[in-house]
Amino acid sequence: MILDVRLPGTSGLDLQDMLTRLDVRIPVILMTGYGDVPMTVRGMKAGALDFLTKPFREQEMLDAVAAAVNLDRRQREAARKRNEVVQRFARLTPREKQIFEMVSAGSLNKNVAADLGLSEITVKIHRGRVMKKMAARSIADLVRMAELIAPRSGEAM
Repeated sequence: MILDVRLPGTSGLDLQDMLTRLDVRIPVILMTGYGDVPMTVRGMKAGALDFLTKPFREQEMLDAVAAAVNLDRRQREAARKRNEVVQRFARLTPREKQIFEMVSAGSLNKNVAADLGLSEITVKIHRGRVMKKMAARSIADLVRMAELIAPRSGEAM
């Protein structure tokens, strides 16, 4: 989204703040003919990708838009991957979720078995199911997945 800081009715900075509050995740490029340092800082802190001061060269705008499109593409891909992992995690049984959390935290099978009152063989079976359901090729994959779905403030895993 390309916003002029001086829009009729509301400022581009206020619109950017509103988008942020509404959790609208879209790259923002700000432009103005009346820029100053505090205005630029406010826009950049609010997540603007670029702040162009008029007059600017056409190429500056094209470069800013290209950077915004690339950023948006990367963010959407990361969100898609996270959603896939979250959906796979949701299909695990409660016991498999325990195993997933403990193994991805670095616990050995024998420690998981002792903590959960299970045999090591049972833990290995559960771990195998977790690996298959999560489409993980290694424990390192599980760790990366756990980091992707790590609880955010207020969320439960």
